[in-house]
Amino acid sequence: MVSAGRFSFMLVAVTASLALSVVQPALARGVKITPLGSHDGEFCRFDRALILEDPDGTRLLYDAGRTVAGPGDKRLGRIDAVLVSHMHGDHVGDRHIRQPNTGECAKPDMSEIATPNTNSVNIALAKKALIITGSEMPAFFAAKLKALGGNPKDSKLVRFGGSLKVGGVTITTVPAVHSNGIAGAMIGGELGDMLNSAGLTAYAGPPTGYVLTFSNGLVVYLSGDTGITAEQESVVQKHYRAKLAVMNIGDTFTTGPREAAFVVNELLRPNTVIASHANEATTTNGRLIPGTRTEAFSKATHVPVYLPLSGRTMEFNKKGRCVAGC
Repeated sequence: MVSAGRFSFMLVAVTASLALSVVQPALARGVKITPLGSHDGEFCRFDRALILEDPDGTRLLYDAGRTVAGPGDKRLGRIDAVLVSHMHGDHVGDRHIRQPNTGECAKPDMSEIATPNTNSVNIALAKKALIITGSEMPAFFAAKLKALGGNPKDSKLVRFGGSLKVGGVTITTVPAVHSNGIAGAMIGGELGDMLNSAGLTAYAGPPTGYVLTFSNGLVVYLSGDTGITAEQESVVQKHYRAKLAVMNIGDTFTTGPREAAFVVNELLRPNTVIASHANEATTTNGRLIPGTRTEAFSKATHVPVYLPLSGRTMEFNKKGRCVAGC
């Protein structure tokens, strides 16, 4: 015969065991990252866009740029939030491809004009998704959404040091060293024409990088366009302890391959890196082309470097190790 006290203890133990059995599989599931580039299975000149999917199904689109074929791109699926690192056309999307695999990897056909709305706004509006940005960008996106009949409150601000949770993902912004002007074409009208005539852009505040903390415990650093910053060590590594980095390596406009390797090896010290923003045709038939910036970066980096081959989903555990698709 089981006493009331022992029965209560057994009931608590069984309940805890069942709860643990539910939590453990959720924690064991990986974060899925799918590049949306201009050409299937390749890493091409203007490829920036990534979909990051939490184990709970939350889906974030990062820097839609020019290689997502507008809101009708069948590769998108459901999108809960659009992240924009800064206002340059190759990231926010001043124009975009009509469909994947048009043009060449080194010169995609990006003939669809997205200004003054931008590709990011059009996608967020169609998908009923949030737009999440830092500095002075949220007001710009809110005005665009309102003018198109959307909800301006769907443009969310996350300033440096703050955070916002979307589904299972905690989103924060971190500093990036780059420029962040809004081109006249994105503003439109007389003011846009005046800016273009003067050779000026509208200031949108400092650009941003992102740190994403997923429900399985994985912390990912999205560099945006940046040079070397002290915060890559003091904030991203020491405070957030990012295990996976998406690192720009394009040179001239951002860190080059040698500088990016220094950032990874000495400042971030993640377990894994995805190369980004190479500004060149990097692969042929999915294989790395010798002599490219990406090859130089891969050789100089002390941790595994994965290529963002368009349409190929990679899956990462909480330690930033690739467990599938790499």
